Amino acid sequence: MFKFITHRPLWINVIIGVLMAIGIFALFLLSLNWLTDHGKYATVPSVAGKNYEEAKSILKKAGFDVEVQDSIYVDTISPLKVIKQIPEADEVVKSNRTVYLIIRRAVPPLVEVPNLIGYSYRNAEMVLKSLDLRVGDTTFKPDFAKNSILEQWHNGAVIIPGTKIRKGSSISLVLGDGVGKTDFAVPVITGMTFGEAKEMLESAGVGIGAIVIDANITDTASAWIYRQSPERFDEEKRIQRIRSGQLIDVWLQADKPVADSVKKNTEL
Repeated sequence: MFKFITHRPLWINVIIGVLMAIGIFALFLLSLNWLTDHGKYATVPSVAGKNYEEAKSILKKAGFDVEVQDSIYVDTISPLKVIKQIPEADEVVKSNRTVYLIIRRAVPPLVEVPNLIGYSYRNAEMVLKSLDLRVGDTTFKPDFAKNSILEQWHNGAVIIPGTKIRKGSSISLVLGDGVGKTDFAVPVITGMTFGEAKEMLESAGVGIGAIVIDANITDTASAWIYRQSPERFDEEKRIQRIRSGQLIDVWLQADKPVADSVKKNTEL
């Protein structure tokens, strides 16, 4: 069977073997150009911002394979649009290379609704934004805590914190208007020092509004209030009422006001 090999001298067989090995190696090198598309390059077209099917069609026509690498949620982009491509547009690469796409998810993922009760409006807005949720309608109701979140609503009903909803959904907020529900007679603070009046008003939830100070006052806290607005009585001698969260303007002087001045503001 192997007579055609053994009947020749060994050195001839060695030479033939070497020539065959060189031939096979040369054939392999020559075939690399065909196997790897050596020397064939193409420019990657731009498909960012296009619909996935449209992007796939464009890349296929340009001679590229297409594969979705990831899908993420971005509320400013329409579903299934291309967010990013790898390689990027206008890069020159070998033909038949795979272009990887990152697209916008068709269905937004679920996220738990945070507990916003007691938050300020600004903080609530930041928390919702971090979760890819939106602030919906804002309404107000009487409450001393101005701009504090009292209730949170979704689709027309109060929503419980921890409930899962889709990213991009809106949460409507009910805020305190800074004014209490219960009203009471305007307190008399004329004849008191500014420090005493401020302490008393704060205990009732009433704030100091505008402060008009005489030029010779050096210590505001010990200055005397000789006028206030609103006063306890209106022009028709009816008691005026105020709510927590509202303000009283005051006028200050260095000397304690005389009794007649105080009486004028307080008597019926």
